[in-house]
Amino acid sequence: MPRTIKVWPLLTGTIRYEKTISTRNRGHGEFIAAPILAYLIETSNGRILYDTGCDYRKISGPILLARHFDPMRPLVEPPNMQEGQRIPRYLKRLGLGPQDVGIVFIGHLHFDHIGGLQDLPGCTVHVQADELDAARTGPDGSVFADELVSSNQWEIKTDEYLVAPGVHAISSPGHTAGHMSLFIELQKGPPVILCGDAADLRENLVEEIAPGYCWQDNASLALASIRKLKALESREKGQLWPNHDMDFFLSLPRFPAWRD
Repeated sequence: MPRTIKVWPLLTGTIRYEKTISTRNRGHGEFIAAPILAYLIETSNGRILYDTGCDYRKISGPILLARHFDPMRPLVEPPNMQEGQRIPRYLKRLGLGPQDVGIVFIGHLHFDHIGGLQDLPGCTVHVQADELDAARTGPDGSVFADELVSSNQWEIKTDEYLVAPGVHAISSPGHTAGHMSLFIELQKGPPVILCGDAADLRENLVEEIAPGYCWQDNASLALASIRKLKALESREKGQLWPNHDMDFFLSLPRFPAWRD
């Protein structure tokens, strides 16, 4: 690869919820504080943003906050997000703007992964066809309809594909219908596999525990994706990055540091 790939983990907020949401039939009554993450990836063919965090407008004002997040109580508390955790604020600290992001790759369409798109006008958005079809037609309290209004402008993808040199889209359905993970080749360290919500916690991976919420309640599909990601990790001698594990996040480089 002509240019070193860099990965910046971005903490876009936190959210507190009952652990059963991440670990199926395990953790009733136990609440955890989870990071809401996005990842900026620099490649030889431009920059990719994996996920975008929440829509800050829905969190910063009491009316929108209550409208969107009160129905999730008591299992899920409203997200905690600061102005400085919006994606453009991170980009600005690197001397960049939204126009410097080539592709926004959406792992799945839940509010804590897609809401920040409103801060990134004009960016090319990749989303999986099954994911969008399910979000448009099936009831899912974690999908906000207003966050899909620009979906006719997105690039709709099928199957697995090369997103950019060294960055591969990996199909990992189960938590949602068309969930996607990313495989990232690094020059100085082992490959990184961004699990997304195919694996919220290290526990999902180590003990092969399905997420609490599965598309059409299909835990077997979710487990198959966990095992697929683990097999990819083993075959490529990579490192799996779970998406909502606070201890794991704290082990990653702290922005503006990166992994390469």
